Amino acid sequence: MGELKTISVQESFRDSVATISKEGKRNFIAPKKPVGKLYNLRTWFSVFYLIVFFTLPFIKINGEPFLMINVLARKFILFGVIFWPQDFFIFGIGMVTFIVFIILFTVVFGRVFCGWACPQTIFMEMVFRKIEYLIDGDATQQKQLSAMKWNGEKIRKRAIKFILFYALSFLIANFFLAYFISMDELIEHITHPAKNIGTLISLLGFSTVFFFVYWWFREQVCIVVCPYGRLQGVLLDKNSIVVAYDRLRGEPRGKPGKLHKEEKHAGSCTGCKGTGACNDIEVKMLAVVPLVQPAPGDCIDCFACVRVCPTGIDIRNGTQLECVNCTACIDACDAIMTSIHKPVGLVRYASENSITTKQKLKLNIRIKAYSSVLVLLIGLLVFLLASRNDVDARLMRTSGMTYTPLPDGRIENLYSLKLANKTRKDIVIDMKLEHIEGEITLVGSSKTIAKKEDYTILQFFIKLNRKDVVGWKTPVEIGLYENGKKMKIITASFIGPEVYN
Repeated sequence: MGELKTISVQESFRDSVATISKEGKRNFIAPKKPVGKLYNLRTWFSVFYLIVFFTLPFIKINGEPFLMINVLARKFILFGVIFWPQDFFIFGIGMVTFIVFIILFTVVFGRVFCGWACPQTIFMEMVFRKIEYLIDGDATQQKQLSAMKWNGEKIRKRAIKFILFYALSFLIANFFLAYFISMDELIEHITHPAKNIGTLISLLGFSTVFFFVYWWFREQVCIVVCPYGRLQGVLLDKNSIVVAYDRLRGEPRGKPGKLHKEEKHAGSCTGCKGTGACNDIEVKMLAVVPLVQPAPGDCIDCFACVRVCPTGIDIRNGTQLECVNCTACIDACDAIMTSIHKPVGLVRYASENSITTKQKLKLNIRIKAYSSVLVLLIGLLVFLLASRNDVDARLMRTSGMTYTPLPDGRIENLYSLKLANKTRKDIVIDMKLEHIEGEITLVGSSKTIAKKEDYTILQFFIKLNRKDVVGWKTPVEIGLYENGKKMKIITASFIGPEVYN
């Protein structure tokens, strides 16, 4: 029973969430400010990340944004390349490739993305949290301020933090919108708010959402909303590299340099089967035997790793849903180990197998399978991008019409051609019949011009000699040329009279 009770206590963390109190109310986490090499490295990475985030909307290639995802206009620009609805399958394959990459990355490296590159973590821990430390102080001061009655100091600090948080949320909302409609259009909307009241209302709405997340909801986004945390339970295995506690080295926990004595009674029955010797043996077996437990492990149970955790978990309980691999516990534990003259790395990046069996990461079947699929998808994506045409053409016969015999004995068909020019320049296109004699006559114009970043619809006649029309449907090929260079070949069915033998 004692062993069962011990296991129950050790596993009790699975029945609760640190951000929810026993009464079911919101429990706000006030983590201690991390200090250490990994935190400094994350800070520099975040600075680079934020510079890229706030400068990318201003970068243009040939007058167009470097990156834009305009859903309403059905126009996507990735790395300066324009993608239209006709290219959506390429965009879709790119997204599938990205998802497979995330899966493979998680299988091998766990939730490193969450702690180092997720926008939620970057803005929360490296922007808003730093402002909070500057205004409210460290964890202890924040708790004291929260428990303090409303007075001049509390009102002043809360007002300053409220204004700064909302101003930053408004700024972030503007830049997020710039990725959808371009920075030029955003500036146009801001400079003429009366004409774009809908944009202003949307910005205020998104700003309020961001403010709510960073003021109140915080780590709940990672725990409750984000599906990636749930995925790790399926994707991670014993070879995945995560932020892990070396239990073999750390247990049993205790203060260094102390031995613990424990008195233990041996069992009273010796199995003498009624020989009459049980009285003497029982007396001896009931004697208290002093046992000395092994010396404590390196973990001194200081809770430094718990105090710095932004989601309030104890990493010593193993990998948990709430852990975002932010490495704050690694820095905190390394500082304690250094102060008590123990080797660092009690909490570190490691896999379950590397801790238990001291084995290095192995490429198991799952990693090989994901890698193979990823290589195939990347190859397909590269092929599609390389073979992508600047102009898409869709040929259609005019509905309700068949063929028209001409006085000179030829037969003509009327067609409609829809061109989608994906480039930033007008393209003059010449149309020629391939492998068959005939004539193409445009309707209403002498040139075929595909307008830049737009759709162009034109009509034309194809005229063929009667001897070349082999039946009700004769296949023909039309070549589209730009400056004498073949761009694309489209096929069509030429309708003619039935041929009877």
